[in-house]
Amino acid sequence: MLRPFRPALSLLAAALVVGCASAPRQAPAPAAATTPPLASTGTARGAVANLASASGTLVSGRLVLSPADGGVRVRGEVGGLVRNGTHNLRLHARGDCSAVDAASAGPEYDVQRGAPSRLPDSGERGRIVADGQGVATIDLLLPGAVLGGGAPNDIGGRALLVLGATPGAIGARVACGIVRIE
Repeated sequence: MLRPFRPALSLLAAALVVGCASAPRQAPAPAAATTPPLASTGTARGAVANLASASGTLVSGRLVLSPADGGVRVRGEVGGLVRNGTHNLRLHARGDCSAVDAASAGPEYDVQRGAPSRLPDSGERGRIVADGQGVATIDLLLPGAVLGGGAPNDIGGRALLVLGATPGAIGARVACGIVRIE
């Protein structure tokens, strides 16, 4: 009784199989990225960063870091800078100053995001100015940073770099020091 319809049924069955095989499949929903939250306070009372020369310069210094309202206060002196020159102090992602040019410290670190920076360098953050003897007295606030505790905005173990102001090498990494929790 169905013999006359058999070719049509076969064609319909084939179309259904092809249609099902080419239907878009829904991918499973991606797992939500769980980034630890930023901390409002750290666990340490202080830290120090001893800056050593990089890129063949004579720049060095000692910076003392302490918790402050809204971030971490950085104080100290850096010498061997270009006299009367404007330099920059930057926080970098890795606490590694082993490369001659301090490139081992990685990219600049954005404390507000708790991740390497994706923003272009504005040249304003961390501005330090050397006096006529090539010495800069530093008193800066790293907003949103904490010392200790392991949160993404914990700067313990990261590197502080001084960027130079030498004509022809503006922005060169001239000193590097690791933030060591005390």
